[in-house]
Amino acid sequence: MPPPLVATPRKLPIFVFPQNITFYLDDQSTHKQVLTLYNPYDFPVKFKVLCTAPNKYQVVDPEGIIKASSCVDIVVRHTALLANNCNVIDKFRIHMQEYPTKQVIGKRDVEAKLLSGMTDTAGRSTPDPDMFQQLPINENRQQQSYALISRNKTMDRGTNYVALITGIICIVGLLLPTEGEQNHRVPDYLHLSVNFKLIFSFVLGMVANIVLGL
Repeated sequence: MPPPLVATPRKLPIFVFPQNITFYLDDQSTHKQVLTLYNPYDFPVKFKVLCTAPNKYQVVDPEGIIKASSCVDIVVRHTALLANNCNVIDKFRIHMQEYPTKQVIGKRDVEAKLLSGMTDTAGRSTPDPDMFQQLPINENRQQQSYALISRNKTMDRGTNYVALITGIICIVGLLLPTEGEQNHRVPDYLHLSVNFKLIFSFVLGMVANIVLGL
């Protein structure tokens, strides 16, 4: 009798925007940031947000489910706004699993830092994987869960506006219905295939690298 087949774990690209977040000590409007997690695939995924310094941040609902071809906004608040914490690089790690099979599909790291000024002089480092810890789940969930917190972002004059426009187009494409979905408010020719959404997601990641200067 042949041995049972064991499913090989598949690794898929994980799409998170932005790829780093910056808090400014004297600018209250930056003390809350938003991470957008994209799921361009045709199946739901479960995500979990870990952090190298969970005592310095509050994340509303660090675990959840993202529906197929959808995205969610994760609100991140810095709760240790002290001068001693400036220029320290922390990292968030987003784990994603296929739902409900719990098969790991990938992970993505996002850098976070607190600055006292506008110049980034901090170096980057790769943390030990054992440094990542479970973020506490907020028992008193507020209605702002997954709310999009808008803020003004200062762009350098040298910003590539073509890349910005391309990024906007990619985001719009990711939010359009997937081919086969029932959505009478959007014409059938605007229902995109999963392959097209994967392309949009890949291009969006490249655009983020250009805009953020990574």
